[in-house]
Amino acid sequence: MSETYDLFQQGREHMKKGMNAQATVPLEKAKRREPAKTSIREALGIAYFRIRRFAEAESEFRAILELRPVDDYAHFALGRCLEKQGRPDEALGHLRLATFFRPQSHEYQRALEALEH
Repeated sequence: MSETYDLFQQGREHMKKGMNAQATVPLEKAKRREPAKTSIREALGIAYFRIRRFAEAESEFRAILELRPVDDYAHFALGRCLEKQGRPDEALGHLRLATFFRPQSHEYQRALEALEH
């Protein structure tokens, strides 16, 4: 396996153990090696979100959307990041897109309805 993959797996293992701050270190290293790898950016975005570093999480999910504009999860996660930063109008657009791209997701629908009310 490649060193990048090993770093990615190390980050994911930290996340599984609830060690999200520690997960950012190997995931950042992996991202520097392969910045276009959306799986690495998604894991890093989730880790940042979990430790309440919403601006950094936002950057990761925006980068994913640059690479894959119809990524439903990236729209959902970006919407949640924006909501947490007090930007509900921006968040609504991304939550609507997430729900549009994956209408069967109850999680997306709940988040959208909560923000709309």
